[in-house]
Amino acid sequence: MTRSALRLPLLAAALASPALAQSQPAPTPHDRAIAAGYKAAMLCSAIFNGGRSEAQIEAVELRGIYPQYAAIVPTLTAEVDRASATVSVAFDDALPARRAVWRAGTGCTNMPIGAPASPGAQRHAVPPGPAPADPRPWPLGDALPRVAMPPLAPVTAAFKSDTYGAGIVTTGVIVLKGNQMIAERYAEGFGPLTAQRTWSVAKSITGTLVGIAAAQGLVDVAKPADIPEWQDGLAPDPRRPITLDQLLRMASGLYSGTAGNRTDAVYFGGTAVTEETVGLPLEAAPGTRFRYANNDIMLAMRALRATLGEERYRDFPATALFEPLGMRHSVAETDWRGNFISTSQMWTSARDLARFGLLYLDDGVWNGRRLLPEGWVSYVTMPAGPQPEGAFGYGATFWLLNSSPGVPADTYAAFGNRGQYVVIVPSRRIVIVRRGEDPAGAPFDVARFTADVLAAVR
Repeated sequence: MTRSALRLPLLAAALASPALAQSQPAPTPHDRAIAAGYKAAMLCSAIFNGGRSEAQIEAVELRGIYPQYAAIVPTLTAEVDRASATVSVAFDDALPARRAVWRAGTGCTNMPIGAPASPGAQRHAVPPGPAPADPRPWPLGDALPRVAMPPLAPVTAAFKSDTYGAGIVTTGVIVLKGNQMIAERYAEGFGPLTAQRTWSVAKSITGTLVGIAAAQGLVDVAKPADIPEWQDGLAPDPRRPITLDQLLRMASGLYSGTAGNRTDAVYFGGTAVTEETVGLPLEAAPGTRFRYANNDIMLAMRALRATLGEERYRDFPATALFEPLGMRHSVAETDWRGNFISTSQMWTSARDLARFGLLYLDDGVWNGRRLLPEGWVSYVTMPAGPQPEGAFGYGATFWLLNSSPGVPADTYAAFGNRGQYVVIVPSRRIVIVRRGEDPAGAPFDVARFTADVLAAVR
């Protein structure tokens, strides 16, 4: 095991899964329901967002998942209906199958158990599947200059199963120097237009959407988050003073049962963000404790929904970020009540994440237009407030690689489960994107990989 991996027990638990138990108890009906929801969601999104085949998904995305569901998923039969863009997975003889439904613009939604089929909701405006390549020149489009890209040794090594972590599965790597792509490689079955689940890289995208709203004068991160469910009641809600800044910095003080506060009920169970996250009680004073928590970021997006209003909120990820950056292979998915599950369920291609990194490399300016407020990059990379234990610090939805050997102190990154990384190195004008489907408990050594890439790039 590498030195960086030894220093990251808490981060691995937050981003991957609980520690592998030596033995697993018999699955409960709830475990089977969540496993079925996981299978329905992953098949639906990977097929209709990512353009992947069922066989590929079974072999890659559905392997190496959370231990309590790993033994269940292969036993469940999925029915893919391409005409209605629906995936159904039966899990209990006495209950309806779990169902994930694709919609144009918002990808797949995991429906609650027993929700009636709604033909109107299942209609799709265009045949589901990935968008074609954009003929415009990179980075606005997908047309690249016809120049040879000599292979970088660390990029080649990243596709070996043991170089940067035992058992890792790298699916794509891009390296940018400025806006020039100097390395791009994919595993079999993946490519430049293949959308994958971002997992917690979506948290950094959510922070960016908050920044765009701030640039438009719609929100102030220093003020209390606009959570409607905390505004009513016979007595003032003690959670009202929690600020957007505290949510973005994982410092809300709200209850979180585990590192990463498992939100399986929202992700795969058909529960809504506005049912699950808004009811958590305080267990620490806001701003006094770092606790990596999905709910904090989902609440930040909930606040955006209240501030923007329904019509503007519905299209905000696309109109505010994806469309301006040419992220044509990105989609933000919602729960069945229309809340973006913006801590995990965004699907993007590696090139789209490279565009996202380039926005930050250029200080929030894209194609001559400022999208993020001046000073926003400094804000999200400032380790203000309580900090996590371990090798990496934390800003506002971005991790800080400011004490990693061989990595400049100004380096920061978006991290996601199963090996999703967008690393930004301002002093070297470098962006590194690594996509993966790493098994649970097999973390990719992103700090060492970053150091090796930087050493290989002149």
